[in-house]
Amino acid sequence: MSSGPVVECVPNFSEGRDVAVIEAITAAIRSAPGVSVLDVDRGEATHRTVVTFVGAPEAVLEGAFRGIAEAARRIDMRGHSGAHPRIGATDVCPFVPVSGLTMEDCAALARRLGARVGAELGIPVYLYERAASRPERVNLAEIRAGEYEGLSAKLADPNWAPDYGPAAPSEVTARSGATVIGARPFLIAYNVNLNTRHKGRANKIAALVREKGIIRRDAQGEMVRDEAGNVVRDPGLFQSVKGLGWFIEEYDRCQVSLNLTDHHKAPVHDVYDAIRRVADEEGVVVTGSELVGLIPGDALLAAGHHYLRRQRLNPGAPHSEVIETAIRTLGLRELAPFEADQRIIERRIAPDGPLVKKTVRAFADALSSSAPAPGGGSVAALCGALATSLAAMVAQLTTGKKGYEAVFAAQEKAALQAQALKEAFLADIDADTRAFDGIMAAFALPKATEADKAARGAAIQAATRHAIEVPLGVLLRCVAAVQAVEIALSGNSNARSDVGVAALTLRTAAEGAWYNVCINAKDLSDDASVRAYRAQADAALDEVRSRAEAVSAAVRAELDGASRR
Repeated sequence: MSSGPVVECVPNFSEGRDVAVIEAITAAIRSAPGVSVLDVDRGEATHRTVVTFVGAPEAVLEGAFRGIAEAARRIDMRGHSGAHPRIGATDVCPFVPVSGLTMEDCAALARRLGARVGAELGIPVYLYERAASRPERVNLAEIRAGEYEGLSAKLADPNWAPDYGPAAPSEVTARSGATVIGARPFLIAYNVNLNTRHKGRANKIAALVREKGIIRRDAQGEMVRDEAGNVVRDPGLFQSVKGLGWFIEEYDRCQVSLNLTDHHKAPVHDVYDAIRRVADEEGVVVTGSELVGLIPGDALLAAGHHYLRRQRLNPGAPHSEVIETAIRTLGLRELAPFEADQRIIERRIAPDGPLVKKTVRAFADALSSSAPAPGGGSVAALCGALATSLAAMVAQLTTGKKGYEAVFAAQEKAALQAQALKEAFLADIDADTRAFDGIMAAFALPKATEADKAARGAAIQAATRHAIEVPLGVLLRCVAAVQAVEIALSGNSNARSDVGVAALTLRTAAEGAWYNVCINAKDLSDDASVRAYRAQADAALDEVRSRAEAVSAAVRAELDGASRR
């Protein structure tokens, strides 16, 4: 994946049964250079497929258009039916910012795609969410009201003229329907499994938790209306949650089908726990859940931390253990296999690098070979990962230990911080080697002409900056990691030697990173930048040295006194 801006696109196609059609649409998306398809989630009962792909903005824009065009050729909506609401062959196509661009950038992409789809394919296009042209079109459900079957009436209403494309029914609209295109934050499509076949129960449970809420009824069961005649609703338990209940024939059960539009306001685990409580009041049992598409890693980490705390355990466990706790507790494997590396978006975009995947022996062998990389920079990052691993271990050994109750909260905070830093240090192991490879690639560029030489020189300087900034990042991360090591000093005294090793290893990480900043800085031609980099590096190293040495001194004094008794 490019280090430049990355955008995600998640088109939903109204075909979940014909594998050949789905493969053709997916192949069309993949044919756009620079696009990476991360997930294809096919639903037979919903008759719907959700494709998730990422790339640079222009590549994703092209991939989205090719997918919509292929869907228009392959899908005839006149014979379509399924459990999920839909308005067209490509029902909805949102852009989601991943890195290096804003929501407005994604809204601009949505408008460009909408204009092209309307002009070249003759499909009516409505803009929604952050790209919406008017307030009443922000909500996808409002645009999709009446679904495909009501599209002709919608097009006849001047208030519902599309943002792009034809405003009148045609052979194209009869076949392909309309498409809704927009920009939004990351959405988690999430279904909770119930042990009932009664759709009414599932709908009620969904209404009680979703933001829209449930219709208020009087003692006779009649809908309550306000003075203007509008139906009165009691709000649901969560904001940023859309939901409905449905029966899925292939599972022979009902589900509460949810869209979590902001998982920070409505965390997956809180919604799941609430549905369990509400379902129980309805005499229904939640048996597990199902993720449609991908999920941000922080959403599963938050769930795992939540359930570890409920077990009165320190949530600052290794991320793999935390995520596995979330997967098992949420029942995400009830209906199908669930592999975290395949379903967490960050792991699909930036999986562990080849060095991190090696065994200890294989890494040491690679390090001891004649190859110039991996080298000292990768070792410095590894030392940072080892130091923070030790700090987290001490915190784990302290939580729940009698006599340490006063420091439980501090140890939990330190463990969480240490685990997050450990993950970043691990990523730096491969990042440092890639930075070195980048310099070598720049030096290998042609230099036959003056233009070649200029381009080569600029590339070398850009690669050199990156080779400075990677170890500088390791060094600055060491400053953040010192706090976790310091807190470990108040932890379980039986692990005091581990605290000492953590301090020594962290200092080694900082010293090693400083060396790599300096050796690369000598090749940078911009003196002002060199001075700025060195000032940052020197200050960070001084802080790590002094604080790590204070921890080491405290450990030496304690262990020396204990061993002399």
